[in-house]
Amino acid sequence: MPFDSPDINLGTLLQDVGQGKVQLPDFQREWKWDDPRIASLLATISLGYPVGVVMMLETGGDDIRLAPRPLAGVADGAALAEPEQLLLDGQQRLTSLFQSLKAQQPVETCDPNGKKLQRWYFIDMERALDEDGDREEAILSVPADLKLRKDFGRVTIADYSTIDQQCVEGVFPLWIALDAAKVFEWGGRYVAGDADRVHRWNAFYAKVLQNIISYTVPVIVLKKSTPKEAVCIVFEKVNTGGVVLNVFELLTATFAGDRKHQDFRLNDDWRQRYERLAAKRVLGSVQNTDFLQTISLLTSYARREAHLAAGKDSAQSPGVSCKRRDILKLTLDDYLTHAPAVEEGLIWASAFLTRQHIFTDKDVPYRSQLIPLAAIRAVLGSAVDTHSADIKLRRWFWSGVLGELYGGSTETRFARDLEQVVDWVRGDRAEPGTVSDASFHESRLWSLRTRNSAAYKGIYALLMREGGLDWIQPQPINIANFLDLQVDIHHIFPKTWCDRNNISRADRESIVNKTALSSVTNRAIGGRAPSSYLARVESAAGVRGDKMDQIIESHLIHPTALRSDDFETFFEDRQVKLLNLISEAMGKSAVRDVPEEGEFEEQDDDPDYED
Repeated sequence: MPFDSPDINLGTLLQDVGQGKVQLPDFQREWKWDDPRIASLLATISLGYPVGVVMMLETGGDDIRLAPRPLAGVADGAALAEPEQLLLDGQQRLTSLFQSLKAQQPVETCDPNGKKLQRWYFIDMERALDEDGDREEAILSVPADLKLRKDFGRVTIADYSTIDQQCVEGVFPLWIALDAAKVFEWGGRYVAGDADRVHRWNAFYAKVLQNIISYTVPVIVLKKSTPKEAVCIVFEKVNTGGVVLNVFELLTATFAGDRKHQDFRLNDDWRQRYERLAAKRVLGSVQNTDFLQTISLLTSYARREAHLAAGKDSAQSPGVSCKRRDILKLTLDDYLTHAPAVEEGLIWASAFLTRQHIFTDKDVPYRSQLIPLAAIRAVLGSAVDTHSADIKLRRWFWSGVLGELYGGSTETRFARDLEQVVDWVRGDRAEPGTVSDASFHESRLWSLRTRNSAAYKGIYALLMREGGLDWIQPQPINIANFLDLQVDIHHIFPKTWCDRNNISRADRESIVNKTALSSVTNRAIGGRAPSSYLARVESAAGVRGDKMDQIIESHLIHPTALRSDDFETFFEDRQVKLLNLISEAMGKSAVRDVPEEGEFEEQDDDPDYED
């Protein structure tokens, strides 16, 4: 990747910023350094010390066209200029330096608490020349009216509003430091034939001002031939301004530069779509990059299908993919073509998840699995709504969840699942790789202890889908009452009872010892022994004996073992029932094995569920 690395004079660089030759790509968000940080930066510059490298990208490349905008504080006319370079890293430093040294107007900043301020910056000449002094203490931050006050603004303690007053106080205005004519004029007014001032001015000019005037900034300039993916990677590695560039940010700027759709703004379009998606609780955590990955899947899938439909060699057909480089190749036309279908696919996916008894975004086993699911719906349309298609999709979904196949880097699986599941639903192939590859081992039940695991959340949902009734309120747990009942997953044999009876942490915290219950039921359970809390539950529910046993059994719990506080029998029985539930969901038998002793003892307890 070719680049240049010149050292550019600070004054020249800030002049290019002011003329619009250097601008920002539109993905850069506004963010301002606070007043103390700007003062510290100015102190560093006045000492001639380095403040880091700036990175820019040449404009005019064929592969990447980004909508530009001037840095904050630059005159509006600069926006009309065609930039020669776009600033990738260094926005905050150059914005602060431009406003404080070049803009000839108060700096728009804030205090450390975020309160907006307007400030001019001076440097105290005597303090700056003190070799034992702290240079940051020599930098003065003064309000927009150039007066310092105390006593809540009622008493003026310094007035720097004229050159004469500045000269009397010996404070040099930094906003003229790079303007030779104004520096000469100010220095002449300061000296005014005073021998002591002549000596002080010469020393100040040589030891302080010259550092600012001759300051050079190391710059890395990426050539216009640099591809978009490289820009994205470089930005991620070097940016220090608090903004992480992702493909959405880069495409926002790319689409803004599309001449055919000049009024389109990706940020605005996504904001409107997200509002509609987030109305479905289960989609609340969907991200803009998820949306773009799904569009990339559909774009590459459509390209491949068109290749095959034209009778071309299948061995030469374009691949289906949604990796970063593929997303960065998306055009605005690609986005506009597929975005409606992706949104519709995600809305459909929310209904699919609800049928699996997954009701909120925090309970979605893998957010990433929504990407191929929405893409599958977009390709198949209403064909996914038949009984046979639903059976296959449910098996694929639960294989991915319980087989824990969607963790880590999964772009290749996304693409493979889109192709294979679509063909499977259509009857054109055997089961997809995600289904055939998935397996669940019996020993995994001991280590499923928190929502950090997709399989944990999956079993939680399956238990509710099985038709488990709340123990006190006579309702099956479903979308209609999940939130009203304040349902969560809770211990069956409470923590305190388990600790008193020497139950291992692995068994105590395992999903085997947890089930979905309302907050009312969980409070009735408390930390008591099952034989004790069941009497309270039965009294609150108004049912006893066989009727309560049926409710307990709807959670795959052995009622006799529970009533007799027999943890060992309860655990072994429920373990078998959960494995059967898992096997049914995956369409294949779980692998029976036994964990090694102490294998899961080092894992922390789940802090979310206290009895």
